[in-house]
Amino acid sequence: MTDSRWSVPESTVYARARELLEADKPAVLATVTDVEGNAYRRPGAKMLVTPDGDGLGSITAGCLEDQINRIAADVLDSGCPRIETYDMMEDDEDVWGLGVGCNGIIDVLLEPLTADYRPALDSVAANEPVGVVTVLDGNAPAWSRGNYRPGKGFVEGSDAPAWVRDAVESEVKDHLEQERSGVVRVETDAGAAEVFVDALTPAPKLVVVGSGHDVGPVVELAANADFRVHVVGFRGTTDSDQFPSATEVNSTSPARIRDTESFDEDTYVVIMTHNFVDDRLALEELLETPVPYIGLMGPRERFEELLAAMDDDETATTPTETDLERVYTPIGLDLGGSTPYGIAHSIVAELLAVANDRDPQHLSARDGAIHNREDG
Repeated sequence: MTDSRWSVPESTVYARARELLEADKPAVLATVTDVEGNAYRRPGAKMLVTPDGDGLGSITAGCLEDQINRIAADVLDSGCPRIETYDMMEDDEDVWGLGVGCNGIIDVLLEPLTADYRPALDSVAANEPVGVVTVLDGNAPAWSRGNYRPGKGFVEGSDAPAWVRDAVESEVKDHLEQERSGVVRVETDAGAAEVFVDALTPAPKLVVVGSGHDVGPVVELAANADFRVHVVGFRGTTDSDQFPSATEVNSTSPARIRDTESFDEDTYVVIMTHNFVDDRLALEELLETPVPYIGLMGPRERFEELLAAMDDDETATTPTETDLERVYTPIGLDLGGSTPYGIAHSIVAELLAVANDRDPQHLSARDGAIHNREDG
């Protein structure tokens, strides 16, 4: 597998899986279901394997991908899913080559990519969250599945027994709210089962306002970090060829940005027009939306001038303190970079911290695990 195919965003893996299903082409979907100890990826990480061995996506830093490719051939031949457990704590040179690993135990579900996964992939393609419940063991049929949609319950393609669906529904809601996946054990009068709850949530949306040269690196890095990036330029100056990593490229006027784009609590915005009037008009519009992050390019003094201009304008709404808590300017984290990509890294790093509700710090100074873990 090439580096570019190994490092693709998870949304790209979902999109490719859907393409393979539509084309009726065989493939195996490998998903990390459980991790004990340390690992590069957490439950829910996915990798696609096709018969030609050219995978897409990653479940480790490269330790297991060759193993998964080999086992996937057997899964395709048999047509039967299976769970493989890899104990990196054993430091087995026969497995790891040089006897190096992540000091953890990883369970991986390998399953043929079949039509029963289509409802989940269709939901993701529509930017709608879905919780996929897969029975791994117990009194319910192995590999039976349920697809849970918030507000709709279990929907099309849910062949897991009703008692399993009822028992696990609250867990699925919780996993979707926290955007985490993991193994859940349920016990009822009808039986007990071990199920994997896979929270498939849409990639967050990033709207980059501007079309200058410095927008390109931000779009590229954000897309690789699994944001759905929309670029909005003004006065018809935006060329979609400038931003091949963007999901959409649109042109409008600053005062009509809400007519062009939709904004919700899972949308983040970066304003980098380098035009004082455009920035002000765009900011006024965006403060009318529920977006949690509005990053504004430029020094603090410029922002103070912008606020003063808004205050002097009787037709403008003066931002409240609550409004200003969503505005990040100067934009980005203090990483010390001054090149276009260095600045873009600073911006995207701040976006990730806000989107993941993290307080940026050195991981060496962090107590406990790097990733969020399943309780218990």
